[in-house]
Amino acid sequence: MSESRLKIFCGNSNPALAKEICEYLKTPLGKADVVSFPDGESFVRINENIRGADVFIIQSTSNPANQNLMELFIMIDAARRASANRITAVIPFYGYARQDRKDQPRVPITSKLVANLLVSAGANRVLTVDLHAQQIQGFFDIPVDHLYASPVLFEYLKNIDTTNLSLFSPDVGGMKMASAYANMLDVPLGFIAKRRVSAERVEATSLVGETEGRDILLIDDMTETAGTLCAAAELLKKNGAKSVMAAVSHGVLNERGYERMANGPIDRLITTNTTPVKQEEGLPITVLSVAELLGEGILRIHNNASVTGLFEIKGF
Repeated sequence: MSESRLKIFCGNSNPALAKEICEYLKTPLGKADVVSFPDGESFVRINENIRGADVFIIQSTSNPANQNLMELFIMIDAARRASANRITAVIPFYGYARQDRKDQPRVPITSKLVANLLVSAGANRVLTVDLHAQQIQGFFDIPVDHLYASPVLFEYLKNIDTTNLSLFSPDVGGMKMASAYANMLDVPLGFIAKRRVSAERVEATSLVGETEGRDILLIDDMTETAGTLCAAAELLKKNGAKSVMAAVSHGVLNERGYERMANGPIDRLITTNTTPVKQEEGLPITVLSVAELLGEGILRIHNNASVTGLFEIKGF
């Protein structure tokens, strides 16, 4: 490693992932108190010297999103005031990414607001995984290293039987990502048109692609209530699909999502640990680790090396 000291800290959103990353890097997790007062205010105290250090703060902005965001802002501010040489916000899941444009009157572009707040807090660069919209990188005036979960997911998916497999995007917007996976796995591609009824209810209206007697793999970047995936799976099975599994980068599942996974039409969900995901009996969920991916990203940033090799996979 370079002469500049590497220091890694984490908030309360995903400490298990932070520990895995530190194990990969063979470096201890930094000592810091990140607590909440009774009224909900966050308080941070860094309990070691970081003057002149290269600091990485690991924090996903999953549920509770606002609490985790405030912890991240305050940790960045604490590191800046403690004279850290460089501060990188490592955000495995970047929340508010779906609010990336004005798609109706009098609404905010909150993902841009979050970008501004990260810079104002003192972040010098951002390391993240699978942004909901890639143009969010342009919302920042600091460097953004945008990694893909695809190498982790593909490493798992390449071992499944693809002889009877068709790959589908659960909505038209995900066709580019689905096409890349279909290209990597060398399987037929299809897509499903959907209509969103409410924040938790989605209707799949029509599909294009071969389904009769086929095993189907749905590809998406994230799922929260699992409404889109379950609506797609129901339509696929009505059209003769033999089985339906789904692979998503971010399993940001709430209670409704877990309920649908336990009782719904999805035979298996494959996701990553960019956010904490429950693995209990009765839940058909496989969780893959992105610790090595993010650990290698941190190491290359620390050593001022290129991160391009981390997502050099055919189709991406």
